[in-house]
Amino acid sequence: MKGLAYGKIAGEDALTQPKEIAMKIEGIEGMDGQQLAMELQRGGKFVIYQYCISVFILTFRRPSDIYFVRAGESAVSKGLGYTLLSLVLGWWGIPWGPIYTVSSVITNLGGGKDVTHEVVASFMQRG
Repeated sequence: MKGLAYGKIAGEDALTQPKEIAMKIEGIEGMDGQQLAMELQRGGKFVIYQYCISVFILTFRRPSDIYFVRAGESAVSKGLGYTLLSLVLGWWGIPWGPIYTVSSVITNLGGGKDVTHEVVASFMQRG
């Protein structure tokens, strides 16, 4: 495992269409495929968080890198930094700042967006 995932992962471009991306996976460092499979069977999952930053009238909503959340770990706590970033810097662009900020906070406080299926499928395609 090199810590990178390739394929269609729930990232969004300006037109909110999925795109081909390569993202770093946080939390699988030092794990081999067998250890990762065991963690997934126990309930581990891959998630991404959203964050929102506004600069004057421009607002940007972006996905984080992918995080591996082991069974028993809190997915919400791993995304708190992105939630706080959005709460501090996301509101200022009108009209999308408040809309994207609320959306990002709701997603993150719900444990992020689960992308386990997409990540596992991309690993399977790579061999």
